Amino acid sequence: MNNHENTILDAIFNRRSIRKFTDEPVTRDEIHTILDAGRWAPSGLNNQPWRFMVITRDTLRHADLAECTKYAHIVRQSAACICILLDKTAMYSEMKDHQGAGACTQNMLLAAHALGLGAVWLGEIVNDQKKTLDVLGQSPDTYELQVVIALGRPDQQGSSNRKDLSELMLEDF
Repeated sequence: MNNHENTILDAIFNRRSIRKFTDEPVTRDEIHTILDAGRWAPSGLNNQPWRFMVITRDTLRHADLAECTKYAHIVRQSAACICILLDKTAMYSEMKDHQGAGACTQNMLLAAHALGLGAVWLGEIVNDQKKTLDVLGQSPDTYELQVVIALGRPDQQGSSNRKDLSELMLEDF
């Protein structure tokens, strides 16, 4: 099937990580749509252990969040950051819950793309959980930061390449 014949496949094959944004704001409705897409991700036992925090450009925490990553310039440029955390009290299987957070993140990235927004998955920011959770005002006893998605109106064209599928197959079928 040609990927342009199906909107879902089209989004999967054409979404790119965007790291440069314009100064234009992102609307509350757009952010809500992205959060809702994340909410509908699959999770083991449907436990939905993810929790979201939205940090917009016009808040002090946005600048403080930038200081938690070597990609501070991306955070500073973004109109908003969506923080995806796991509620430790809602988790039942560390592996499955981490997989669910990944599915949640992918849903959000695809939703941002579908809305014509740019977004990028920031993973390095989770390396210092204590510092980042302090900025977010959350306890490491209760929450584990999984991802920060920086988003905004794109100010670049994304690009990417992938290994040939044959390089990824352990055996032919």
